[in-house]
Amino acid sequence: MLLKTFLGLTLLASAFSSALGKDPIVIYLAGDSTMAEKTPDKRPETGWGEMLEKHFTPGHIKVENHAKNGRSTRSFIAENLWQEIVDKLKPGDYVFIQFGHNDEKVGTDRYASPDDYGLNLKRFVADVRAKHANPVLLTPVMRRSFDKEGKFVDSHGAYPDVVRKVAAELKVPLIDMHRASEKVLVQYGAEESRKLFLQLKPGENPNYPKGVEDNTHFNPVGAETMAGLAVAEIRSLKLPIAKYLLPESREQRTVAQSRF
Repeated sequence: MLLKTFLGLTLLASAFSSALGKDPIVIYLAGDSTMAEKTPDKRPETGWGEMLEKHFTPGHIKVENHAKNGRSTRSFIAENLWQEIVDKLKPGDYVFIQFGHNDEKVGTDRYASPDDYGLNLKRFVADVRAKHANPVLLTPVMRRSFDKEGKFVDSHGAYPDVVRKVAAELKVPLIDMHRASEKVLVQYGAEESRKLFLQLKPGENPNYPKGVEDNTHFNPVGAETMAGLAVAEIRSLKLPIAKYLLPESREQRTVAQSRF
């Protein structure tokens, strides 16, 4: 049943695209595991990038998720994952770039110092613009981290400010997932915020027989929440692709207002 529904939606999107007489704008996602598409053996873990395309009208926007687990700006370049995106870009496409979780891991082959991180981001921007496409920089989403008193703790150090600095210097649109996700986690609180992350009790899911308490990666609810933050910023920034966003439903507005 799910396969039939997926095929039906795919055909509908193709029909829209044909009717428009042109290829859809592609949003390429370059990032780490918080954004990436997950394999069946990892479900219900869900990257927020998986939830993005459904917010757009079919046929106008296609999301290609190139984000990969464990990658940093450094390893994304070294493994030619970045070049794969650059080679496919056409004028008018977008690249959403969100790294930081792994760049900050000192002592690993993924580590990029804040200075190198900034240089890598600048390279990404230059490469995208050289193809007459549109770079968008995103700060890293927050990990779920609270101290013993229940006060939220930011674990990302200098990296989010590097993204903000590069975005300002190069006049690149900035989606500040760092600040937006912090607001969400603080408003949920130390315990309720568990509902957004991959947190399972032993025996609750066959993929995690011993259970799991993951404060970095999202479940479907958390992924949809983070995608919603990105969508809100697309609207707020008035990016040209905002005109292709589906109207926000009354139910979505009511839920948002009740939570925040």
